[in-house]
Amino acid sequence: MHGNLSEQSNGRVALVTGATSGFGLAITRRLVKDGYRVVAAGRRRERLGAVGDELGESVLPFPLDVTDPAAVAALLETVPSAWRAIDILVNNAGLALGLEPAPRADIQHWDTMIATNVTGLVHVTRAILPGMVARNRGLRADLVGTNVRVTNLEPGLVGGTEFSQVRFGGDQAKADAVYTGTQPLTAEDVANTVAWVAGLPEHVNINRIEMMPTCQASGPFAIKRS
Repeated sequence: MHGNLSEQSNGRVALVTGATSGFGLAITRRLVKDGYRVVAAGRRRERLGAVGDELGESVLPFPLDVTDPAAVAALLETVPSAWRAIDILVNNAGLALGLEPAPRADIQHWDTMIATNVTGLVHVTRAILPGMVARNRGLRADLVGTNVRVTNLEPGLVGGTEFSQVRFGGDQAKADAVYTGTQPLTAEDVANTVAWVAGLPEHVNINRIEMMPTCQASGPFAIKRS
Protein backbone atom coordinates (compact mmCIF):
# COMPACT_ATOMS: atom_id res chain seq x y z
CA MET A 1 0.00 0.00 0.00
CA HIS A 2 1.44 3.36 -0.97
CA GLY A 3 0.39 6.96 -0.86
CA ASN A 4 -2.30 8.76 1.08
CA LEU A 5 -4.92 6.29 2.31
CA SER A 6 -7.54 8.92 3.11
CA GLU A 7 -9.92 10.20 0.48
CA GLN A 8 -9.42 13.70 1.84
CA SER A 9 -7.86 15.32 4.89
CA ASN A 10 -10.13 16.36 7.74
CA GLY A 11 -7.66 19.11 8.60
CA ARG A 12 -6.73 17.58 11.96
CA VAL A 13 -3.25 16.54 13.11
CA ALA A 14 -2.46 13.59 15.40
CA LEU A 15 0.77 12.71 17.19
CA VAL A 16 1.29 9.01 17.82
CA THR A 17 4.28 7.87 19.91
CA GLY A 18 5.75 4.41 19.40
CA ALA A 19 4.39 4.54 15.85
CA THR A 20 6.80 2.12 14.18
CA SER A 21 5.13 -1.16 15.19
CA GLY A 22 2.27 -2.78 17.07
CA PHE A 23 -0.51 -0.55 18.40
CA GLY A 24 1.21 2.64 17.24
CA LEU A 25 1.55 1.54 13.63
CA ALA A 26 -2.04 0.26 13.51
CA ILE A 27 -3.31 3.50 15.06
CA THR A 28 -1.29 5.57 12.59
CA ARG A 29 -2.71 3.64 9.65
CA ARG A 30 -6.27 3.97 10.93
CA LEU A 31 -6.03 7.70 11.62
CA VAL A 32 -4.61 8.32 8.14
CA LYS A 33 -7.48 6.30 6.70
CA ASP A 34 -9.88 8.55 8.64
CA GLY A 35 -8.35 11.68 7.14
CA TYR A 36 -5.88 12.78 9.80
CA ARG A 37 -2.35 13.93 9.16
CA VAL A 38 -0.16 12.00 11.61
CA VAL A 39 3.17 12.84 13.21
CA ALA A 40 4.49 9.30 13.56
CA ALA A 41 7.09 9.37 16.35
CA GLY A 42 9.47 6.54 17.20
CA ARG A 43 13.06 5.58 17.92
CA ARG A 44 13.77 3.33 14.93
CA ARG A 45 14.61 5.51 11.95
CA GLU A 46 14.55 2.71 9.38
CA ARG A 47 11.05 1.73 10.41
CA LEU A 48 9.94 5.35 10.43
CA GLY A 49 11.10 5.56 6.84
CA ALA A 50 9.02 2.51 5.97
CA VAL A 51 5.93 4.09 7.59
CA GLY A 52 6.47 7.22 5.52
CA ASP A 53 6.90 5.19 2.33
CA GLU A 54 3.67 3.29 3.02
CA LEU A 55 1.42 6.17 4.02
CA GLY A 56 2.84 9.04 1.99
CA GLU A 57 2.31 12.73 2.60
CA SER A 58 -0.30 12.19 5.32
CA VAL A 59 2.46 11.06 7.68
CA LEU A 60 5.46 12.92 9.08
CA PRO A 61 8.02 10.33 10.28
CA PHE A 62 9.56 11.93 13.36
CA PRO A 63 12.51 10.42 15.27
CA LEU A 64 11.81 10.68 19.00
CA ASP A 65 12.86 8.81 22.12
CA VAL A 66 10.28 9.67 24.80
CA THR A 67 12.88 8.96 27.50
CA ASP A 68 14.98 11.91 26.25
CA PRO A 69 13.57 14.94 28.15
CA ALA A 70 15.42 17.50 26.03
CA ALA A 71 14.15 16.01 22.77
CA VAL A 72 10.58 15.89 24.09
CA ALA A 73 10.73 19.46 25.38
CA ALA A 74 11.93 20.64 21.96
CA LEU A 75 9.34 18.55 20.11
CA LEU A 76 7.09 21.35 18.89
CA GLU A 77 10.06 23.51 17.93
CA THR A 78 11.50 20.65 15.91
CA VAL A 79 8.34 19.57 14.10
CA PRO A 80 7.71 21.62 10.91
CA SER A 81 5.28 24.49 11.54
CA ALA A 82 2.53 22.97 9.39
CA TRP A 83 2.35 19.97 11.78
CA ARG A 84 2.44 21.75 15.14
CA ALA A 85 -1.27 22.20 15.81
CA ILE A 86 -1.71 18.78 17.43
CA ASP A 87 -5.39 17.89 17.84
CA ILE A 88 -4.99 14.24 18.92
CA LEU A 89 -2.19 12.92 21.14
CA VAL A 90 -1.89 9.14 21.38
CA ASN A 91 0.60 8.35 24.16
CA ASN A 92 1.25 4.83 22.93
CA ALA A 93 4.99 4.34 23.49
CA GLY A 94 5.56 1.81 26.25
CA LEU A 95 6.87 -1.61 27.13
CA ALA A 96 7.00 -4.34 29.75
CA LEU A 97 10.15 -6.19 30.77
CA GLY A 98 10.37 -9.48 32.64
CA LEU A 99 7.78 -11.48 34.51
CA GLU A 100 9.47 -12.03 37.86
CA PRO A 101 7.66 -11.23 41.12
CA ALA A 102 8.63 -7.91 42.64
CA PRO A 103 11.22 -9.20 45.16
CA ARG A 104 13.21 -10.80 42.33
CA ALA A 105 12.59 -8.23 39.60
CA ASP A 106 15.51 -6.57 37.81
CA ILE A 107 15.53 -2.97 39.05
CA GLN A 108 16.94 -1.82 35.71
CA HIS A 109 13.82 -3.21 34.06
CA TRP A 110 11.72 -1.12 36.43
CA ASP A 111 13.79 1.98 35.66
CA THR A 112 13.36 1.46 31.91
CA MET A 113 9.61 0.92 32.20
CA ILE A 114 9.13 3.97 34.42
CA ALA A 115 11.24 6.15 32.11
CA THR A 116 9.15 5.15 29.10
CA ASN A 117 5.66 4.38 30.41
CA VAL A 118 5.41 7.05 33.10
CA THR A 119 7.99 9.82 32.75
CA GLY A 120 7.93 9.75 28.95
CA LEU A 121 4.14 9.92 28.89
CA VAL A 122 4.10 12.85 31.32
CA HIS A 123 6.76 14.79 29.41
CA VAL A 124 5.10 14.32 26.01
CA THR A 125 1.73 15.34 27.45
CA ARG A 126 3.23 18.48 29.02
CA ALA A 127 4.90 19.43 25.74
CA ILE A 128 1.69 19.16 23.71
CA LEU A 129 -0.97 20.27 26.19
CA PRO A 130 -0.47 24.08 26.21
CA GLY A 131 -1.18 24.27 22.48
CA MET A 132 -4.31 22.18 22.85
CA VAL A 133 -5.63 24.41 25.61
CA ALA A 134 -4.75 27.55 23.67
CA ARG A 135 -6.86 26.22 20.80
CA ASN A 136 -9.56 25.14 23.31
CA ARG A 137 -9.83 21.83 21.90
CA GLY A 138 -8.31 17.97 29.38
CA LEU A 139 -6.35 15.83 32.40
CA ARG A 140 -9.90 15.96 33.06
CA ALA A 141 -9.68 17.50 36.54
CA ASP A 142 -7.35 20.32 35.50
CA LEU A 143 -9.00 20.94 32.16
CA VAL A 144 -12.69 20.77 32.98
CA GLY A 145 -14.45 23.51 31.08
CA THR A 146 -12.17 23.19 28.05
CA ASN A 147 -12.85 21.07 25.01
CA VAL A 148 -9.71 19.00 25.58
CA ARG A 149 -10.65 15.38 26.21
CA VAL A 150 -8.68 12.54 27.85
CA THR A 151 -9.27 8.81 27.53
CA ASN A 152 -7.35 6.01 29.26
CA LEU A 153 -7.46 2.96 26.99
CA GLU A 154 -6.54 -0.30 28.76
CA PRO A 155 -6.16 -3.31 26.45
CA GLY A 156 -5.93 -6.82 27.84
CA LEU A 157 -4.37 -9.73 25.92
CA VAL A 158 -3.24 -8.48 22.49
CA GLY A 159 -1.31 -10.65 20.06
CA GLY A 160 0.57 -10.01 16.84
CA THR A 161 2.87 -7.30 18.21
CA GLU A 162 6.42 -7.17 19.61
CA PHE A 163 5.18 -6.62 23.17
CA SER A 164 5.84 -10.10 24.60
CA GLN A 165 8.99 -10.55 22.53
CA VAL A 166 10.43 -7.40 24.09
CA ARG A 167 9.22 -8.45 27.54
CA PHE A 168 11.11 -11.74 27.33
CA GLY A 169 14.34 -10.35 25.89
CA GLY A 170 13.73 -11.53 22.33
CA ASP A 171 12.76 -15.12 23.26
CA GLN A 172 10.22 -15.73 20.49
CA ALA A 173 9.15 -19.17 21.74
CA LYS A 174 8.41 -17.81 25.19
CA ALA A 175 6.53 -14.88 23.66
CA ASP A 176 4.46 -17.15 21.41
CA ALA A 177 3.51 -19.32 24.39
CA VAL A 178 1.65 -16.38 25.95
CA TYR A 179 -0.98 -16.59 23.19
CA THR A 180 -1.15 -20.37 22.72
CA GLY A 181 -4.74 -21.59 22.59
CA THR A 182 -6.22 -18.07 22.65
CA GLN A 183 -7.76 -15.64 20.22
CA PRO A 184 -6.33 -12.38 21.55
CA LEU A 185 -7.19 -8.86 20.54
CA THR A 186 -5.22 -7.39 17.63
CA ALA A 187 -3.48 -4.07 17.20
CA GLU A 188 -6.21 -3.20 14.72
CA ASP A 189 -8.86 -3.74 17.42
CA VAL A 190 -7.06 -1.19 19.58
CA ALA A 191 -6.68 1.22 16.65
CA ASN A 192 -10.39 0.97 15.84
CA THR A 193 -11.19 1.88 19.44
CA VAL A 194 -8.87 4.89 19.34
CA ALA A 195 -10.52 6.01 16.10
CA TRP A 196 -13.99 5.68 17.65
CA VAL A 197 -13.00 7.82 20.65
CA ALA A 198 -11.33 10.43 18.44
CA GLY A 199 -14.39 10.68 16.21
CA LEU A 200 -16.94 11.36 18.95
CA PRO A 201 -18.59 14.80 19.19
CA GLU A 202 -16.56 17.41 21.07
CA HIS A 203 -18.89 17.44 24.09
CA VAL A 204 -18.41 13.68 24.70
CA ASN A 205 -15.51 12.38 26.82
CA ILE A 206 -14.85 8.68 27.32
CA ASN A 207 -12.91 8.56 30.59
CA ARG A 208 -11.74 4.97 30.54
CA ILE A 209 -12.02 1.89 28.33
CA GLU A 210 -10.95 -1.57 29.51
CA MET A 211 -11.05 -4.02 26.61
CA MET A 212 -10.28 -7.75 26.56
CA PRO A 213 -10.77 -10.67 24.22
CA THR A 214 -13.63 -13.01 25.12
CA CYS A 215 -11.08 -15.64 26.20
CA GLN A 216 -9.89 -13.36 29.04
CA ALA A 217 -11.52 -12.02 32.19
CA SER A 218 -10.49 -10.29 35.39
CA GLY A 219 -9.46 -12.75 38.10
CA PRO A 220 -10.68 -12.95 41.70
CA PHE A 221 -8.76 -11.33 44.52
CA ALA A 222 -5.72 -13.35 45.46
CA ILE A 223 -5.96 -15.34 48.70
CA LYS A 224 -2.88 -16.87 50.33
CA ARG A 225 -3.86 -19.98 52.28
CA SER A 226 -1.59 -21.67 54.82
